[in-house]
Amino acid sequence: MRKPILTIFYQYNPWNKTIGGIQTLINIFIKYAPQEFVVRLVGTGDPQKEKIGKWHTKEFAGRELEFFPLFALKDDNVRSLIPTTIKYTAALRKYCFTSDFMHFHRLEPTLVTRHWQGEKTLFIHNDIQTQMQTVGNKKAILWRRFPAAYFALEKSLVGQFNQILSCNTDAAEMYRQRYPSIADRIAYIKNSFDNEIFYAWDRERTEAEKSQLIKQLGLHEQTRFILFAGRLHPQKDPLLLVRALAAMQEPSVHLLIAGDGELASPLTAEISRLGIEQQVTMLGAVAPNELAKLHRISHTFVLSSAYEGLPLVVLEALACGTPVVTTRCGETPKLLATDSGIVCEERTPDAIANALRKVVLHPENYPQESCIRTAQPYAARTVVKDVYNDMFSRWQQHYQSPILV
Repeated sequence: MRKPILTIFYQYNPWNKTIGGIQTLINIFIKYAPQEFVVRLVGTGDPQKEKIGKWHTKEFAGRELEFFPLFALKDDNVRSLIPTTIKYTAALRKYCFTSDFMHFHRLEPTLVTRHWQGEKTLFIHNDIQTQMQTVGNKKAILWRRFPAAYFALEKSLVGQFNQILSCNTDAAEMYRQRYPSIADRIAYIKNSFDNEIFYAWDRERTEAEKSQLIKQLGLHEQTRFILFAGRLHPQKDPLLLVRALAAMQEPSVHLLIAGDGELASPLTAEISRLGIEQQVTMLGAVAPNELAKLHRISHTFVLSSAYEGLPLVVLEALACGTPVVTTRCGETPKLLATDSGIVCEERTPDAIANALRKVVLHPENYPQESCIRTAQPYAARTVVKDVYNDMFSRWQQHYQSPILV
């Protein structure tokens, strides 16, 4: 009996140091896929490493993966003049990747898939309504300049999906209200973190690793680390974060920025303008294992976003025993307990600075155990196993295949 085929569509290369929650989630779905499935990824590639437009059998995270680089893109962390999603959608028109299961993480590529046979799932990663309404740089998300056009496109495409899954409860409810005829296909899904990578250390090892980084950076031995990890993009608003650091006026606090993107240069300029160069280290994109280490040695993780779904990096921080300071956006405020983080009611430097000060100066109020307990229900092995079991059950009913155990 043949295996069911899952094909995942997204504009990235999993072997790159790629930045973003979508990429991380897809990596988890690949890594934890049962052997009873054939998993394929239609992504982007480097022509110096693999032939574009051909299937390649490769290994990722200890699992066999069928990889199809749709077009050449050496660095998927940097945006170009033509949005990558448009390039991806245009390239997809040349092919038909009909599969038993198809997972889409952006709406636009499904312009060319409506006649493909197979079960299609659309993952919604942000609160779309809030994303469209957020004031600020409209160039950050192209559709914010044409919200009516986006929702018209969405309306024309959603009928093809067997499932629409959102990691944000407000977004899931919004979709049910907007599309009542398919409300039974729309559901909330837990985001998940890789619990084989993100977990807590004991206090002795944590202090030893922190001391090592302090020496490596030439900082004072009493330095306390704040961590930001993610794309340097207007959605994440790292400029607001460095202004909050300046407002803290705590010279012993040091901000680690793990990530890259279009705001890297403006962020460097703002750090210089604020005169806090000695309190910030920009690390660029880092691998997951290194990011886990940074979470463990930090006093807090901070999210300064304008809008979100449920950021995986929040779950990763909590799983490492690190409390979270966040703006009131996305699902994170519903997740945090009073002893695992703080939700800022205002998106201002002073509000974030006050919250960071409470967590950094009073770590005893945010014990490691509380943070881990908050994250535990989102562990990847449990969440992803349930998704695959549901998929296999539906496939079994269709093909009368053996039960997956």
